[in-house]
Amino acid sequence: MQGEQEADEQARAVVRAVLLEADGLVRAVGSGRRRGAEAPEYQRVELRYVDLKGVRHLQVSEFDERQAHTRNVAAADAGPVVDELLHVPYGNWHVETTTETLRMRYTKKGKSLLHRQADSREQETAHDRVKQRVLDPAAPFLVELGISDHQGRVKPSRQSKYKQIEEFCKLLEPALEEALAAGRIKSGRPLQVVDLGCGNAYLTLAAYHLLSAAGHDVRMTGIDHNPQARERNTKRVASLGWQDHLRFVDATIADAQLDTQPDVVLALHACDTATDDALARAVGWEAPLILAAPCCHHDIQKQLKSVEPPAPYALLTRYGIVRERFADVLTDSLRAAVLRQVGYRVEVVQFVDSEHTPRNLLLRAARTGATAGPEVRSEYEAMTREWQVEPRLATLVLAPDREAVL
Repeated sequence: MQGEQEADEQARAVVRAVLLEADGLVRAVGSGRRRGAEAPEYQRVELRYVDLKGVRHLQVSEFDERQAHTRNVAAADAGPVVDELLHVPYGNWHVETTTETLRMRYTKKGKSLLHRQADSREQETAHDRVKQRVLDPAAPFLVELGISDHQGRVKPSRQSKYKQIEEFCKLLEPALEEALAAGRIKSGRPLQVVDLGCGNAYLTLAAYHLLSAAGHDVRMTGIDHNPQARERNTKRVASLGWQDHLRFVDATIADAQLDTQPDVVLALHACDTATDDALARAVGWEAPLILAAPCCHHDIQKQLKSVEPPAPYALLTRYGIVRERFADVLTDSLRAAVLRQVGYRVEVVQFVDSEHTPRNLLLRAARTGATAGPEVRSEYEAMTREWQVEPRLATLVLAPDREAVL
């Protein structure tokens, strides 16, 4: 017992030293809850250094279900703040520096495990504007996809696509680490991942590359009802030597059948209600982690055309372009509200700048299994009643007479 306590103190001392390296820290994320400990006040915390009026500060951003609470502490005074945060019972710390990546997580028995990996990726700390690369542009799959050339350089015409893939990976890795630390995904067995509506499979291949490189034994399935895409993607996987662990299936999202219940469900830029179909399948599978980037919100847009908006919000539907953008926001807000009612904690985040793609929101949902309070249902019902809309996702997972989505 004493030995484990000493090992824990040593691991925290290593992480503490790295967090206080103002010139080396790129980003650190504390998340999840240690088993048997009281839930932290904030769901996660992110640390990075910024320069404010010529003075370096440690920026601490703490996230609850609704917003981020940010404070800046002079680097010279950061020690006590870091000590306090390391004693918050987060189950996982993911720390990136200019030279290495550290992961400290706590097992179900409360034992701390520290993993350090030397990092050959290009990472810089510019402080006010932090630049980091999660994906090496020379990664073989990027060359295979035609995003990078054979010299390992991102092609000028593919910079936006590379940025989308990289920013998605930045959100996937810590979300998975949190789910593992919280025990929602069991360690010690293959990690089951499914990508619904995978299309050209850019993000499918990126996710497989990222998770495999992080040491996970990944079993991945890409689902898309397009025989040509399946054939093309299968050839790419074979050329990369990944065919034993990554396969593609020609099927609709609703008809897709899996041999094993997935740990992670991805649905990235599935058009219109295909995103709802994907979310419903994930809920039916009780997937511990869902990442969905919606696209083309036509369903609610059409419903709003015949709706008399509640006073005083007529201006939101009077003009076509405004109605379209409002429908996007309303659709994803209602999706998040539905997921919360069926046992998920949901974050809606921007995963890439709008200059790279206008479809840049991502729903990140972690299954907690907790029963939502009555206020969650009440808030949702008030919104749908006021706007006279019926979200597709609600008909799939909330309606009493819904069809099974398994």
